[in-house]
Amino acid sequence: MNAMFILAGLLALLIGLVHSIMGEILIFRRLRSGGWIPTDGGQVLRESHVRIIWATWHVLSVFGWVLAAILFRLAVPTAELGVFIKNAVLLAMAIASLLVLMGTRGRHPGWVGLLGVAVLLWFG
Repeated sequence: MNAMFILAGLLALLIGLVHSIMGEILIFRRLRSGGWIPTDGGQVLRESHVRIIWATWHVLSVFGWVLAAILFRLAVPTAELGVFIKNAVLLAMAIASLLVLMGTRGRHPGWVGLLGVAVLLWFG
């Protein structure tokens, strides 16, 4: 077992968690006008811009968590490593697609590309 990979994975998990929580507290709390997804950009940002910023913010955390999972798995390599990495990336892309879809109400095309990667991995 590679202890450095385990520590790196734990740190990546922690960074992702702190990133999402602090973003919600310090940034997005002030941009909400009653709903779960923030929409109030004041006079500077349109609602659609605020929504994609929120989705992208959390996509980064999801990617960090998937990288952490990959690091944990790399700590104890086996023959099934490729399948695990494929499934980890598939999950990250699917969750990222859902976040962008919800965050932008389907108006930002990024969710289609992210979902496309997930579907290709599913059938690959």
